[in-house]
Amino acid sequence: MKFGISTFITDEGIRPGALGRALEERGFDSLLLAEHSHIPVSRESPYPGGGELPRVYYRTLDPFIALTAAAAETRDLLLFTGVALLVQRDVIHTAKEVASLDLLSGGRVAFGVGVGWNREEMRNHGTEPRTRGALIDEQIHALKAIWTQDEAEFHGKHVDFDPIWQWPKPVQRPHPPIYVGGESEAALTRLLNHADGWMPRSHTPPAEIKRVRAWLAEQGRPDVPFTVFGAGRSEEALAGYAEAGVERVTFMLGTRPESETLTKLDELAALAEGYR
Repeated sequence: MKFGISTFITDEGIRPGALGRALEERGFDSLLLAEHSHIPVSRESPYPGGGELPRVYYRTLDPFIALTAAAAETRDLLLFTGVALLVQRDVIHTAKEVASLDLLSGGRVAFGVGVGWNREEMRNHGTEPRTRGALIDEQIHALKAIWTQDEAEFHGKHVDFDPIWQWPKPVQRPHPPIYVGGESEAALTRLLNHADGWMPRSHTPPAEIKRVRAWLAEQGRPDVPFTVFGAGRSEEALAGYAEAGVERVTFMLGTRPESETLTKLDELAALAEGYR
C-alpha cells in the first residue's frame, strides 16, 4: 500500500516546492491538494465537518499552480487534485491546465474531481447546485474528448461546443486518470460509468470498500484503483485498508510553517513504514 499526503496549501504555511521535496525524501508517493476558489461570506452552507469553517478553506492556493511548483522540485511525486471542484470550472480551461501540468511534470498527474458542498460558492460560478451531478458527468466526457481528439467537440445539455483544436495533449495515454471523490450512490455510479479511480474519504470503513470493490467486479471493472483521502492514524483502520486492497492511503496534513510541517511528516512517515 502506498502513502501520500492530502493538505491545503495556503499563504500561511509551507510552500509547495518545499513540501514536495520533503514528501519524496520521506518516501511518500503523492501530494493531494484541495480546491476552493473562494468562500462566500454568507456562510449559508454548513461545513460538513461541523462547527466553524477552518481558516484554510478561504486561503488555499490554486491547486494547479501549487502542483506545478511542487512538480518543479520533484522527480517522481504523483500530483493529485483532491478534489478539483469541476462543476465550478470552465471545462476547456481545465482541460488545458491538466494537460499542461501533465506535460511539464512528465506524466505525473492524477485528476481527482468532485461536485462540492458549498452551494453559494457554486452559484457564484453560475452553477446550479441541483444539476451539478449531470453537469460533472458531461464535463468528464468533454475533457476526455479534448484530451484524446485532434478536433474535439461535445454537445450536451450542460456542456456544448463545436469542434476545437487544443494542445498540448497529456503525456499519459489516453489521458491522466480521473478519480471520483465521494461515497454516495451518485458518486459510485459516476465512478462506474465515467472514472478511472475512486477516492473515498476516511470515514469509509474497510467493509464498505470491499463491498464497492465486489460491486465493481460484478459490473466488469475488477481493477479500479482506490485512494483513501485524509485517513486518520488508526493502525487498525490502516491494516483494514491494506487488507481491502486499497492502492493508496493519504494522511491529512494540517497547514503549518515549514519547520512544524517537517516534524509532522517525520511522524507520519514512521507510521506508514510498517505498511509499505
